Amino acid sequence: MTVPTPPDGQQPVDRAPDDHDPWRPPPGTPPAPWATYPTAPIPAPQSRNGMGITALVLGIVGVVLGLLIILFWLSWLPALLAMIFGFVGLSQARNGRATNKGMALAGVILGGAGLLAAAGGAVLTITAVKMVADSARAKVKEVKSSASAAEKARHLSFGESYTFENGLKVTVAEPKPYTPDFVLGHAKGNKAVQVTVKVVNTGTARVEVETGLPEVSDAEGASAELLIDGSGRQKVITGYVLPGKEAVGKYAFSLPPDAADRIEVEFSPDAMQWKDAYWSGPTH
Repeated sequence: MTVPTPPDGQQPVDRAPDDHDPWRPPPGTPPAPWATYPTAPIPAPQSRNGMGITALVLGIVGVVLGLLIILFWLSWLPALLAMIFGFVGLSQARNGRATNKGMALAGVILGGAGLLAAAGGAVLTITAVKMVADSARAKVKEVKSSASAAEKARHLSFGESYTFENGLKVTVAEPKPYTPDFVLGHAKGNKAVQVTVKVVNTGTARVEVETGLPEVSDAEGASAELLIDGSGRQKVITGYVLPGKEAVGKYAFSLPPDAADRIEVEFSPDAMQWKDAYWSGPTH
């Protein structure tokens, strides 16, 4: 059976053109709109503001600790870290990775202020410690000087006077040669001297003399022997001394001939309470 050919050279209606692409729509078919699919939004880069915030917090801590002078040694570390984190935060802000440039800058400024406060606190502390140490040394020196002056004041020459704190003014005269009567303990060839002690009460109340015996040392530092004879020329100071009155004691001592040129007399009206005063010098 022969298929008739359509007029005007057209293809039969039931036959596709020889060059027809089966994946194409037929000629004359309006093109279909392209299919659209939902797409996920591209996330924006997150800002890195942690450095600036940390710098600001550390800067505040450094300044506060720096203002508390006694804690200056704690302030330098957070202040230094504030500057470091602040510079890193500024760098991130310039590169667009952070948005808190102001915080980072404030952290740098506060960190610098904290370091200055720490340095100032250190200077003030060192200065204060030095002043205290100098004051303590001055006081120690003053005490030593006072003690030295007091010690020096208690060493006198014969004929000079020393006033004790109880108001008794004591004077030891230059020892004089003494010729004892019959007495034991005075070796042949020894030199006997007489020591005269005068005590004047310069106060307003009577004062008791507790220890009325002086001690005598020879030129070699050895204690001289106290002589007691029956002549009645010796007198021991005892009892009370009334205000404005005086008491005189006379004592004899035996000295070796080779140590009799210079002696020292030690005396205190109350050895348990007052340090002894010393009188020294040559003998004649």
